[in-house]
Amino acid sequence: QVQVVESGGGLVQAGGSLRLSCAASPMTVYISTMAWYRQAPGSERELVASIGSGADTMYADSAKGRFTISRDNAKNTIYLQMNSLRPEDTAVYYCSALRLSRTYWGQGTQVTVSS
Repeated sequence: QVQVVESGGGLVQAGGSLRLSCAASPMTVYISTMAWYRQAPGSERELVASIGSGADTMYADSAKGRFTISRDNAKNTIYLQMNSLRPEDTAVYYCSALRLSRTYWGQGTQVTVSS
């Protein structure tokens, strides 16, 4: 069983920055791909960025140039550095961890960007 816990959300003004963290436990298990998704009210959950165990990354078009995903394999932890935030980035951000063909989800962390 893998537990996923996100942290770092909050309220920020447009143009500001936030850094989200996500830890998958236990740290001793191998996790392949980890990713950040987000879901705004009335919208479907969408992929923001993903990172493999080899640090290969993928970004949604909306995140390119503004967000950076990184990973610490020793801690099974990923980060999402979000810069130049916009009101449309407001959503609940969820972390996912893929292990042995099963995806585990965190409870989500709220990010609110005020204009």
